[in-house]
Amino acid sequence: MSKTESLIPLKMLLFSFHATNTIILSYLPLYLKYKGLEGTEIGYVLAIGPLASIFAQPFWGYLSDKYKTVKRILLICIVGLLIGSVLFFQMNTLVTILLMGAIFYFFVTPIGALGDSLAQRRADDLGASFGSIRTWGSIGFATSSLLIGAILNKAGVQYMIWPYLFFGIIALFVTFRLKDVKVESKPVHIKDVGKLIKNKPFLIFLVLMLFITISHRANDSFMGLYIEQLGGNDFLVGLAWFVGVASEAAVFFLAGYWFKKFHPLFFVIIAGVLYSIRWFIYALADDPMYVIALQFLHGLTFGVFYLAAFDYVSRLIPKLLQSTGHLVFFATFFGISGIIGSLMGGALIDSFGGGRLYFFMGCLAVAGTILLSIYHALPFGKKVSEQG
Repeated sequence: MSKTESLIPLKMLLFSFHATNTIILSYLPLYLKYKGLEGTEIGYVLAIGPLASIFAQPFWGYLSDKYKTVKRILLICIVGLLIGSVLFFQMNTLVTILLMGAIFYFFVTPIGALGDSLAQRRADDLGASFGSIRTWGSIGFATSSLLIGAILNKAGVQYMIWPYLFFGIIALFVTFRLKDVKVESKPVHIKDVGKLIKNKPFLIFLVLMLFITISHRANDSFMGLYIEQLGGNDFLVGLAWFVGVASEAAVFFLAGYWFKKFHPLFFVIIAGVLYSIRWFIYALADDPMYVIALQFLHGLTFGVFYLAAFDYVSRLIPKLLQSTGHLVFFATFFGISGIIGSLMGGALIDSFGGGRLYFFMGCLAVAGTILLSIYHALPFGKKVSEQG
């Protein structure tokens, strides 16, 4: 089997999982509104996923490092995704939605992180670009957002479980074909995780990036509702995600041409500047087409920021703890940020509307960009590697 062929199951996993992720990210707020929940209550439900991920990401990451397998952990989590989603979508009251949502997300949230961790390692092994592999996740996200948006606009958002299960089953089948990671190192013990806790550049970076990632996650949760507030429908929500993630896929695909030219923190800071501009422009929108037209900035913000931040923390994490470190990064990026972004965003959009929410997000992104610029200027912000 050639190197290219050995990556096909991994690319298909990223495609199919991110296709499921699109459905939850884009349409769950609208589905919950269909169920009768208010904005603040929707914020509670959307915060459950990130809350579960704070515990789930390090837990599954540690098991992956301990037993030196990503494939088997992925299989367990995808089976949990399929069973959990069926139960989650049967719930009708806020309490039962929250409880079942916590179980559902416990299995779902580590899948993206484990897939990206495996992609990073396989890219290193084969001398390939991580971005060229990861772009298949973005292609899956973009394809699903446009296709499912059109379907749900005609059929109704209440039927979103069916396309979700379709892509989830594909993810399960291709995972059986994955080439697992090989790690030649000593066994991992709980005490080894202390190395991450003592890694000051790693921890400080995670804290500072929260200012930007909170704004990113608030947009993930409430862009659909904002487009609806501006007069849009389900199809326009899907179109907005398609435009955004298509630009993200292009950024990942072309990463091999631009990414290694500067220190990753340079790209993190550039993305922070663009995030700030993006949110302030969104705050001024009075028509959903303005939001959709400017969604190409998603690739230049999330695409650049995520790729650069992921590469930077990979350099700071010892090889022994790559899965654990990557999932701690994910727990911060999508977990802690998601909780704050969902709760804060739900309250702000209920009380003041989407425009005021996006203005506040712009202020957060400005603060984060300034702090990360200071971090980069300090000695530990220039560290390149602590692997070993």
